[in-house]
Amino acid sequence: MPVDASPESPQPPSPVRRAAVVGCGDISAQHFAALGAIDGVELAAVVDPHADRRATASAAHGVPGYASLGELLDAGGIDAVHLCTPHNAHAPLAQQALERGVNVLTEKPVAHTLADAEALGVAARTAFAERGTQLGVCFQNRYNAPVRALRELLDSGKLGRILGANATVMWHRTPEYYAARPWRGTWAGSGGGLLMNQAIHTLDLLQWLVGPAVLVGGAASTRALAGVIEVEDTADLLLEHATPDGGSVRSVFYATNANGVNAPVTLDVVTERATLSLRGELTVRHADGRVDVVEEAGVLAGERSYWGASHRLLIEDFYASLGSERPFWIGAEEATASLRLIKVVYASSYAPGEWV
Repeated sequence: MPVDASPESPQPPSPVRRAAVVGCGDISAQHFAALGAIDGVELAAVVDPHADRRATASAAHGVPGYASLGELLDAGGIDAVHLCTPHNAHAPLAQQALERGVNVLTEKPVAHTLADAEALGVAARTAFAERGTQLGVCFQNRYNAPVRALRELLDSGKLGRILGANATVMWHRTPEYYAARPWRGTWAGSGGGLLMNQAIHTLDLLQWLVGPAVLVGGAASTRALAGVIEVEDTADLLLEHATPDGGSVRSVFYATNANGVNAPVTLDVVTERATLSLRGELTVRHADGRVDVVEEAGVLAGERSYWGASHRLLIEDFYASLGSERPFWIGAEEATASLRLIKVVYASSYAPGEWV
């Protein structure tokens, strides 16, 4: 009997995707929470080389724990891995999973060196072309409601040409923060400091909102944590962005971990007909006096509220992309753009051999 393909026919259920979180440090909490809330995805394992952390996560979530990604991949049955490891492990672990046909969602940065990022971009293209395997990078602030609204307004053309932009990241990090995870303060472990670990999200937003950028000038230095870390805690950049009309505009960017508190990230875009300001919410001040406000729907509570709350939206979108004919939109090449700018700043700020 032929199969009835009418819309009323019952459809087979979509397969449940089995996921593993690799690295059970601070940021993994966002991934565990998202995986527990997304239909069609289940947490199936955790991976961490530290026995205590692995045992704690395994017990908390009721799933097996593995000491290495290799052990997990050998056990099989995993559709996707979430990489929440130190920066220097992102690219090698991602390549290892992609080669085994396992989808990868990695925290930023895509890699701790530019060479690793570019090699991962090649591996990701190959994996998608040959097996449809996806790689995504967590620049979750692109999913914040005010950010999406800002992008839509700029794309609409209703506000005229972009005239310029600026952004700041004014956060606070103590020696204890770096002592808790010593890799954070090193070139070998993190690939950089403030720009790689905190400000990269805002640098990514500047490029996504205003246009692809090249560095006009920039400097990185260690102002408050000299003797504690070998990487920077303060940086400033001047960027030139290509605009859709073939022109260009400039933005200025300042970031520091020497502020007294974790202040809200700021990002302003000035156009011919309005000034658009992100301070958590988006405020649009039109030239004719009108003011519009777009608030963020989901906000994290507690001391990490300044992180933003859009991990779940990005993760949900990533899983929706599996099996798609197109790669996930924030992949290795997209994520390398901000990394490339950061490495140029380092090259102009440090002597050869002092940075990676």
